[in-house]
Amino acid sequence: MTRMVDSRRSELRELTIALRELAWAVHRRAPDRAGVGPLPTTELALLRQVQETPGATVGELAQQLGLQQSNTSAALRVLERRGYIVRRPHPSDRRAVQIEATEAGIREHEAIAAAWASALDGALASLSEDQLDALLAAVDALDALDNAVRTQPRATTR
Repeated sequence: MTRMVDSRRSELRELTIALRELAWAVHRRAPDRAGVGPLPTTELALLRQVQETPGATVGELAQQLGLQQSNTSAALRVLERRGYIVRRPHPSDRRAVQIEATEAGIREHEAIAAAWASALDGALASLSEDQLDALLAAVDALDALDNAVRTQPRATTR
């Protein structure tokens, strides 16, 4: 596997740049939610992760998203103040709490997802059928890439 990646290094560099630029463009163009204001990327990711893994602890959420536990705790406090999550006592560990999305949090996540999708609707409509087919064919690979990024150890830079 490593040799295959090494032999395609320049192509893969182009892919990583394209993914970064796409993520940045979508993030900039997604409309703010009326009356709520923008949620920072960390809170957006946490709200999604809480819904995907209801009952996870702060530490588990931090690990799943590759965040520092202190940053995760701070972001969860923001989501809790907005009424998007609740903390419940852990049934077997009195020191821990489990995090769950509220109905308001679920509705907000759905509204955010719709707003982000609307930022892409016009752009997707401008693509050719072949380009759309290529993007749709890549969904499984992109999901696998997302999972691989989330589960690998955090890189540190100096």
